[in-house]
Amino acid sequence: MNALEEMKRPSKAERLAAMASYNALAAQLEQIKSENPIVEIEETEEKIKLPAKALRLLAQILKATADGKPISLVPIAMEMTTQAAAELLGCSRPHIVKLVDTGEIPHTMVGRHRRLMFEDVMKYKKEMKEKQKNLIIEMMKEDEEYGLYEK
Repeated sequence: MNALEEMKRPSKAERLAAMASYNALAAQLEQIKSENPIVEIEETEEKIKLPAKALRLLAQILKATADGKPISLVPIAMEMTTQAAAELLGCSRPHIVKLVDTGEIPHTMVGRHRRLMFEDVMKYKKEMKEKQKNLIIEMMKEDEEYGLYEK
């Protein structure tokens, strides 16, 4: 099972715990001056030196969890198969192959297999969302011009 299949919405208890943790961590992050603050695990009394960047990432994860969003961590430079890209974008693998073959998403070949960079797939997704948004706005403006919306 891959990471995308394992993603599930957090339970209500997880959301509440994440919100409380996020609020506490966010307040502490504002006061941290060190690049590598020491964090203590209360249960074990273990002290761990963590990069401040990792704590900020943890805060983002807690905020998303509190908002009920599923979380998955993926290294930015990760290569992915056309199937993984299709699952991420919510479309078919043949559609991804077409996008790759027409040059809309860059790729490299590993033997006979296409490999895509995660960041390229996410860039394509962002561009498509922006195009969709602009088309919807354009359609709404045309509808307003034709008087299809009540004022």
